[in-house]
Amino acid sequence: MKVEIWSDVMCPFCYIGKRRFEDALQHFEHKDEIEIEWKSFQLNPDMVTDPDINIDQYLAEIKGFTLDHAKQLNAHVTQMAAEAGLTYNFDKAIVANSFNAHRYSHLAKKHGLGIEAEEQLFKAYFTDGKNIDDKDTLIELGVALGLDATEVKQTLESNAYADEVKHDIAEARQLGIQGVPFFVLNNKYGISGAQAVPVFEQTLEKAFGEWQKENPKLEIIEGESCGPDGDC
Repeated sequence: MKVEIWSDVMCPFCYIGKRRFEDALQHFEHKDEIEIEWKSFQLNPDMVTDPDINIDQYLAEIKGFTLDHAKQLNAHVTQMAAEAGLTYNFDKAIVANSFNAHRYSHLAKKHGLGIEAEEQLFKAYFTDGKNIDDKDTLIELGVALGLDATEVKQTLESNAYADEVKHDIAEARQLGIQGVPFFVLNNKYGISGAQAVPVFEQTLEKAFGEWQKENPKLEIIEGESCGPDGDC
């Protein structure tokens, strides 16, 4: 059964939602029959990358908050993240447009590493304070993931996967998705936000039960046969 997840690298609730969903999936009896696909979404496509300010400062400026109030809000989110087993360092997080990170993620998906790339990007942004719009940083992440440095570099220096990112965003718009994270299970059930683990568990059970009825396993009657290794 397919689960599609729309998210943005710079969304703090997306990382929390990812971990809560994974916690639910870990205890799901049929987890090996779940296919996960991450999809791109941009909360602020016009954001200008600025390594000289952190997220606390950015939030204060765009919302008209005091810096102390912005820090308090992010401290609350940091506590939520900690409860999910994550470490957020907003004082280190760099304000960065996420479009190139999404293109990098699509490249990783092409190589079967889409889920790993999402985890890597979230950690780079929220925990390690890396600039996820910086090409050298993304090349470094790609190499660590097992991707070819030259392919990552060529991808980032071109417009490769830009259409794929835009397609994901357009698809989200068609589905009426206005915020992330957003989880779509079996193309039938949508979960908006970083819901509690039991919500994911209950929806997984319901969606999978219906999917299983629609896609029954083939009943095999064993008999004498030959296999691909030549054994007969």
